[in-house]
Amino acid sequence: MTAVSNILYLVHRLPYPPNKGDKVRSYHLLRHLQKSHRVFLGTFIDDPEDEVYLSVLQAICPDLHVERIDARSAKIRSLSGLVTGDALTLAYYRNAGMQRWVAQTMAEHSLQVSVVFSSAMAQYAQPLLPQVPMLVDFVDVDSAKWTQYAPAHRWPLSMLYRLEGRRLLAYERAMVAVARRSYFVTPHETALFLSQAPECLGRVQSMGNGVDTDFFKPDPERLNPFQAGEQAIVFTGAMDYWPNIDGVSWFVADMLPRLRARWPLARFYIVGRSPSSQVRALACEHVVVTGTVPDVRPYLQYASAVVAPLRVARGIQNKILEAMSMQQPVVAVSSCADAVGAAAGQGLLRADTPEEFVEALQPLLESPYNASALGRQARRYVEQDCSWQAHLSGIDSCLSSQSATNQRKVSAHV
Repeated sequence: MTAVSNILYLVHRLPYPPNKGDKVRSYHLLRHLQKSHRVFLGTFIDDPEDEVYLSVLQAICPDLHVERIDARSAKIRSLSGLVTGDALTLAYYRNAGMQRWVAQTMAEHSLQVSVVFSSAMAQYAQPLLPQVPMLVDFVDVDSAKWTQYAPAHRWPLSMLYRLEGRRLLAYERAMVAVARRSYFVTPHETALFLSQAPECLGRVQSMGNGVDTDFFKPDPERLNPFQAGEQAIVFTGAMDYWPNIDGVSWFVADMLPRLRARWPLARFYIVGRSPSSQVRALACEHVVVTGTVPDVRPYLQYASAVVAPLRVARGIQNKILEAMSMQQPVVAVSSCADAVGAAAGQGLLRADTPEEFVEALQPLLESPYNASALGRQARRYVEQDCSWQAHLSGIDSCLSSQSATNQRKVSAHV
């Protein structure tokens, strides 16, 4: 491949530390792009806790520009979309400072390609067309996410979510139409998008997530965070994210009582940053809400079982890959398990009802030997099929100078 000298990489959230789903993917994509190219990274900080990591990211990527977003004021500002007809997501991330930096970078450097991570950032790369071809990593079909949220909320939120779903889908379709190539995290997400945008056939493809198996691996020197004798059932994830909130709430209400009736020592651990008030309210003798922890690996390594009861979720869940890499079998809803692709014999068990969760957890809670055997199969699966390099290399052909040149020629005749 002919190396592209300069790439503009636009990410909606600081891609460091890689401690939640989208940040894991955006970080590894950054590192992949840097293997052969100079990367100019424009991104936002929406969490004050991320400020302490700026110097680390600056060392990783010297050509870095960061703007801050205050979530409360940004939400209010995003309501302007109700008047303008824009998706609220676009208004939320609209920022004059980012616009100026992109224009300045374009003026001072020869940019061959822009890589956009999440649809909201395409608004900054679009003005560079056709001189700078654009690649868009949508990850998930975000418009479908908002539409899926609607039934779980009351009016007026239900109305706003449906409206956002429609408007964001229109924007996604428009961006795919002008992008050199667009990517979704699974074949299912790609098929879902094409079912709503059939005119985009041939312009989108799947590019899966991976897992760092060198980082996520068991270590006998790691300390056990659980009490002696308890059977810890673990869920990991950012706990201010609605699908995670809904998932743990469902598990506590419908699964945990059934489990404790058969295994009185079972205790549910909700491990993750920024627990919402709804999540914090779940804490009791049998439910532990940890909040931010310095390292999730001990919780995964010593868990009696790991679950992903995500009724509202899109794409590949990194939490599942990480647990499997830690040599843990995982019980997940079918939609999440299908996105990963592993079978029950490879350590990924499917369950869609409370009864099915109890049945799937039974051999894990009753026999540590069974759990250990399945855990070894789980790690073997991710080692063979879930490397970041194998998945992210799918973008390389569209980063070549020749691809960029061809795209400019095509665009000039449109």
